[in-house]
Amino acid sequence: MRYEDILRELAPCGLDCGRCADFEQGEIKELSGRLLELLGNYGRLAALRADARPEFAGYEQFEAVLASLARASCSGCRGQEVHCALNCQARTCHREKRVDYCFQCPQYPCPGQFAGMPLRKRWLALNDRMREIGVEEFFEEQRKTPRYPGKIS
Repeated sequence: MRYEDILRELAPCGLDCGRCADFEQGEIKELSGRLLELLGNYGRLAALRADARPEFAGYEQFEAVLASLARASCSGCRGQEVHCALNCQARTCHREKRVDYCFQCPQYPCPGQFAGMPLRKRWLALNDRMREIGVEEFFEEQRKTPRYPGKIS
């Protein structure tokens, strides 16, 4: 993938917006919508199955979560419609510093980014890795890892 295309999906902090559940052009949105389509009116059958398989009693909630994922509308951290739950300074700081990614800044690593949060270690690791192997290779490497790791470290 070209560097210019990667900019649309890879946030200045190094997190992959393109694989986020809230990304408007992401695979999670697409697959959630497709699954809703395929399931159709499965709620009726889930209600019948709930006696034998108790997990189906929660189908209505599952369907609501799936519908929410299918309505993802975040443009990514570089876009105009940002819906990220993280309060990330990199979203605006990278423009002020005229860099694409945190590691490109002469003041990297700044002490304020994710200060006191477990995410700071991940931010440092992502940016150090980008600096080490380059943005394009980093992007391809990230595509092979889970977007939501079990534990932020």
